[in-house]
Amino acid sequence: MTTPVVSIAYHSGYGHTAVLAEAVREGAASTGATVHLLKVDALTDADWELLDASDAIVFGSPTYMGTASGAFHTFAEATSQRWFSDAWQDKLAAGFTNSGSKSGDKLHTLQFFQTLAAQHGMHWVNLGLKPGWNVSTGSETDINRLGFFSGAGAQTNNDEGPEAVHKSDLATAEHLGRRVAQTARTFAAGRAATTA
Repeated sequence: MTTPVVSIAYHSGYGHTAVLAEAVREGAASTGATVHLLKVDALTDADWELLDASDAIVFGSPTYMGTASGAFHTFAEATSQRWFSDAWQDKLAAGFTNSGSKSGDKLHTLQFFQTLAAQHGMHWVNLGLKPGWNVSTGSETDINRLGFFSGAGAQTNNDEGPEAVHKSDLATAEHLGRRVAQTARTFAAGRAATTA
């Protein structure tokens, strides 16, 4: 069985999103996948080659002013070279984000990632979880406590550092990493079976 390769392409302004990226990495690695953490504001030619060779790319950014950060938007524009050559066609994609508010327009950031993936002809992997913390017996410790479907959303108070990223949000990000890696393994097996 081929080991899937998952790359996490992210920007982190103050460290919160980097903590989430590490949780996604842990989740994907726990399945046996090869995982690369790549900061989009410091990509080298070798990093771009890693992205091109990946089975799945997970996008991550804080939500600033209702969308992904400026650094992530710069990366998204730079991917147009891959768009012209269809380099990312049929790869898997997923996403995660953090903001200071419970909503904070995180859904818009996740939708921006989905649109970017669709433009590249990628297949979006959703979170695959029901919402947590939406019944009287639920609590903020529920996985997917913020109730996103498109990807992993996290909330961290503006006046707290990366160490304060909520444990439930970290567990949700780990779940996303596992789901992406497992889906990549399934896709690879399907491709192998159809070409055999």
